[in-house]
Amino acid sequence: MILVSNDDGIFAPGLWALVTELVNIGAVTAVAPDREQSATGTSVTLRNPLRVRKVTPVVENVATFGVEGTPGDSVILGLEKLAPSANMVVSGINSGQNLGDDVLISGTVGAALQGYLRNLPSIAVSVGTIGSADLKAAARLVALLAERINRRELPMDIFLNVNLPDEPLDKIKGIRFTNLAHKTHIDSVNEGNDGRRDYYWLVRRKLEIVSLDDTDIWAVEHGYISITALHTALFHRPEMLPGEFFCGDLFRELNA
Repeated sequence: MILVSNDDGIFAPGLWALVTELVNIGAVTAVAPDREQSATGTSVTLRNPLRVRKVTPVVENVATFGVEGTPGDSVILGLEKLAPSANMVVSGINSGQNLGDDVLISGTVGAALQGYLRNLPSIAVSVGTIGSADLKAAARLVALLAERINRRELPMDIFLNVNLPDEPLDKIKGIRFTNLAHKTHIDSVNEGNDGRRDYYWLVRRKLEIVSLDDTDIWAVEHGYISITALHTALFHRPEMLPGEFFCGDLFRELNA
């Protein structure tokens, strides 16, 4: 069984694009926040109760739950109570790429992290813009990766961050395994007044850096799909990923 979650909410089109593809390879349960929870990172709820409601699925026969909590809460509840037989976690499809330092605040990545911490292969996936063609390509790619994990062509002890460029599939150049770019974003502060009092507003800002050609940002900016091994980048685990032939074969099947 595959547990699907996200940070955009249980009814987000990206989540259901994933479910639509993944039900072709196995049972799926969807457990996600009941509202948008972007930029919640790895946050989990420890001082308040969590409430869950079963909701009508967009795809028939998929057990679906909305959680009054964070993406991380949703996956923890899913794996512990709602779908304990799940053997893989997929989070997304996020609206907006999660590259470089943004993975540290991404709720999409934070959801997938909870699967990896429980020794399950986990994938976070994001696109630049939400369009039907972009979602279909991203969902199809994740299904192909999930099949390869099931066939042991990829190791079980992996935590992958997948990002698609803002290009139609026929314009994408290929797939690359990449490294995580560093010092790529920073939070700045805007000031304002709402007519009653002053306020401050945090703004996530991309830094102008020169990305090396082995990084996720370089790959996406140059028209490639980026797959980053976060188990290596964040936890210094062995990468254990195949080489260029695997990427070429995966890309050909994606375009078939």
